[in-house]
Formats: sequence, C-alpha cells, structure tokens
Amino acid sequence: MNAHVKIGQEIARQRSLPEIIAEYEAKAQAISDGLRACGKAQLDLQTTATLAGVYGNSHLDFKLPSERDLHQHLLRSAWLHAYAGCNIELLSSPTDKSLWKQQLEKLPPFTLENIRELFGKFLIDPRASMLRGLAEVFCGLDQAFKSHDVVKIGVKGLPKRIIMSGFSKYSTYGREKLETVLNALAAYQGKPLVDHVELSAIFDNEDALLKAGTLTKYDKTTIDHPARGVRLRTFSNGNGHLFFEPDTLKDVNLALAEFYGDVLPDTPDENPVKAKSTAVSKDLQYYPTPAKVVDDVIYPIAHLLKGAKVLEPNCGCGRFMVALRKKGADVYGVEVDAGRAALCRALGLTVLHANFLELAPRAEFKFVFMNPPFYGRHYALHVRHAFDFLEPGGTLKAILPITARDHGLLDDLIGKRDSWNSAWNDLPVGSFSESGTNINTTVLTLHKPGRR
Repeated sequence: MNAHVKIGQEIARQRSLPEIIAEYEAKAQAISDGLRACGKAQLDLQTTATLAGVYGNSHLDFKLPSERDLHQHLLRSAWLHAYAGCNIELLSSPTDKSLWKQQLEKLPPFTLENIRELFGKFLIDPRASMLRGLAEVFCGLDQAFKSHDVVKIGVKGLPKRIIMSGFSKYSTYGREKLETVLNALAAYQGKPLVDHVELSAIFDNEDALLKAGTLTKYDKTTIDHPARGVRLRTFSNGNGHLFFEPDTLKDVNLALAEFYGDVLPDTPDENPVKAKSTAVSKDLQYYPTPAKVVDDVIYPIAHLLKGAKVLEPNCGCGRFMVALRKKGADVYGVEVDAGRAALCRALGLTVLHANFLELAPRAEFKFVFMNPPFYGRHYALHVRHAFDFLEPGGTLKAILPITARDHGLLDDLIGKRDSWNSAWNDLPVGSFSESGTNINTTVLTLHKPGRR
C-alpha cells in the first residue's frame, strides 16, 4: 500500500492494494460458511447443555449477526484499513476529512477502481494534497493567509499570531483546532504529528513546544518531541493566541507561496498604468470555471433563471452558458478567443467573437455571470463594464481573485441594501486547482438599483 512516511521525500510501501482487496474478497466469500459453522456450533452447544433432549426452563440466547451486517462490517473495516494505510489522514484537508466521515455512512464496493476514485488525488500528488490542507487550515484562521499577495517571500504581511476561540474549560473546539494547525505544519515540515501529551503540555506552559524536548506521559513513560516553534497563550474569555516564531512563520510563508504558485495571473504591477484601457491583457491566462464552482454560483438564484436574459462576458468554453441554458435561461456570451468562441458555437450557444471591453453597453440583461481574467487588477474593468449591461434591478455575479476584496476597486458598486461582507462569498481553498491555479477566489454579487 502506498503509505507516505515523509511527504515529498520517500515512500514506504506496506501491503499492496491488490493484496488487501484479495484478502477482502476471500473473507467476504467466507462469511456464509462462517455463519453456518457458527450456527452448527450454537446447536452443538445447546445440545451440550441438555440431558436426553430435555431442555431446562432457562432461556439460552445465542443470537448471531446477520450476513448483511457482517458484510457491512467487513466493508467498513477494509475501507478504514485502506484510509489508514495510505496515510489519507495526514494528506487530506479538514474538508476532505469531513467528506470522508460522511462517506463512511454509505461506502461503495471495495474495489481498486473505487479506491483510486476516492484516494487517487492524494496518492498521485501527496505534496500538493498536503499543501492544500495547510492552506485550508490557515485560510480559515485569518483573512491574510487567503491572499497570494502577502504570502510571497519578502512580503511582510502575514500575522505573527492567530486567534482561536473555544479554549474555555469545558470546550474541546480550541484544542481540536490547535491540533489541526500543528499537524498541518508538521506535515509540511516532515515532523511527526503532534501527540496529545504535547497538547496538554502547551496548555499548561505556553513555551512547552518552542524547542525540542522530552515530555512525561500519564503512565510515567517519556516521549521526545520536535521543536514546534509556537507559543500558546490562553485567556479567560475562551480565546487562545498562537504565536509563531520567525522560522515557523517562514515555513508557513514558503508552504503557502508554493501552493498558490510563484507566477500568478493576479500579481499587482509595480508601475500600474493609470489610464483606463480597453486592451486585452497581454498576459491574459485562461482558467475555465470548474463545474462544481459553476453549480455553486448558480444555485442560490437557479429558480429565477427560467426565461431570463443572461450574459456571460469572457465566456471561454461556455461552462456557465451550458449550465444556465439547462435552467431555461436565454443566454448570450462574448469571447475574445476565436477558438473558444467556435467551441461554444459548436455546442449550440449564442456567442459573439469580440473584445468585451470594446462593446457598447446595452442595459437589457437580468443577470450577468462572469469569470473575468485574474491578471493584475484587470478584472475591475471587466466587472464595471459588465455592470452597465444589467437592466434596472438586475444582478451580477463575478468570480474574482480574493485580493479583490482588499483592492477596493469595486466597493462603490456595492448597493446600500448589501453590507460589504454579504456582497462577497469566498470559495473553498483550491476551487480552481483543476483549471491550473491555486489562488483563492471569491464571488462578488452586485445588484443594480431599480425595480426588479
């Protein structure tokens, strides 16, 4: 089995997956015979407890599990064994772990194909999986960790501490969150996962894990632990402040920079051009919207789409358009790339081959869905221009790099009825990984004033 001991360095193989599957199948076939043998043993034991075939007055309960329950038990055992043996606990993110717990309630057959489907992405590129897990953990703790701008090496934007809740006497939430953070770091650093004794020690002494040392367990035995490079300070209000030493913060910086990528399409220009331009960015990079993201963006207003006139600027290969058409919308697209425009037309979509920024606005669309270029701050030009295509009361949804929240280039378009926070909805970490970028993204929802 592909068990990863040191992520990105070496792989220690235990039993192979085909060997485990073969054992599972053999035991599954043996369940019927085993039940029959147990039934015979039950009858023999009952006979042993009687004399001359005369039963006593007491009731002997020899209830056996059903064959179905035994098969379910074996199936669950096999999947848990594969999960542990492949080190999925170490490689997966908190979201992945949550999905796995849900999966346990309805497991698929234990086959090599299904193992590949569930665990393949972790085993094919374990380092990428580990980096995604670390990014997800830290992005959930502080907004600064979501921005690929501040995690670039040399940028002094990362917080030196994070604040977590749930550290009251009767809560385990803070302890679990702390364990998740330390384990995410340990996985990247190639250190052993944190032991519960270490967690107890840092609760009692904020400096307990700063340097490598030895701790005494409850049974008086000792364990050696590595330097974790963190300090924990808890407060009576239930908050815990986790402070990072410089080297530890650098590791976080390096890991997130590696995850987001060194060359990003949303890197701010050092000398930005002040004048408004309709030119398509020379460095325009195409990141098609993953199907799941399309579904998530459309879902809240799907019931309003039937018969509605909808525009998708920069429609690419038409993923939004196809999904919107299925909902009954009257969809129009604009695409600057001739090849992608032709691809959309081949799907029966109505697409204009043109530079969207050069089109004269016509305020006739009830909805606009868009995934504009991530390059620089070019997205703002596209969103502002698209906003002018909305009819009064219309709604625009744009997928943007998460740094757009802080750039402030579109804040004036957020209506009075929408708070700044409600206008932005951050997408999960790695939402665009399959399209070739790991930068974090968010969905901006704008409403044009006027009667709906």
